[in-house]
Formats: sequence, structure tokens, C-alpha cells
Amino acid sequence: MTKLTLEIPDNLAEALRVPPTERLPRLRQELAIRLYQKGILSFGKARELAQMTKWQFHELLGQERIERSYDLEELEADLETLESLG
Repeated sequence: MTKLTLEIPDNLAEALRVPPTERLPRLRQELAIRLYQKGILSFGKARELAQMTKWQFHELLGQERIERSYDLEELEADLETLESLG
């Protein structure tokens, strides 16, 4: 498994306008939002990075006014799910 570590100097971390206990979760969320927005991460992987549930991440994207990408493959998968539910 590959693990990436991002080092942020103390002076930059302290400059964040976020309480210290919220810094790491907030940075994860911000990174996840931007990578999803740019198409670098899928919704599911961005949600994992943000460490949020599907619904929490949907809400976060809504708050940030980020459009969701929804392609034909996802539509077909949703239609199959609906059909299987009867």
C-alpha cells in the first residue's frame, strides 16, 4: 500500500483560519472537493479521502456549489439497481 504524507510547516498550519482540532479534517475535505471537481478522483474515492459518508459528502458538495458528475455508466448501474429492487 502506498501512503502519501504531506508536510505543512507550522507557520502555515497556524495561519489556517480553522481551529487546530479541525485542521486535518478540513484539509482532507478541501483536497477531496477539489480533486473531485477537477475529475482527478471519483465521487467514491473523494468521499473516502474526506472521510465522510456518501450523504455527508453530497451535502458538502452542495454547500460548495460543486456540480456532480454523473456519466452513462453510473446511470446504467443505478437502473440495474432499481430493476433488481423490483
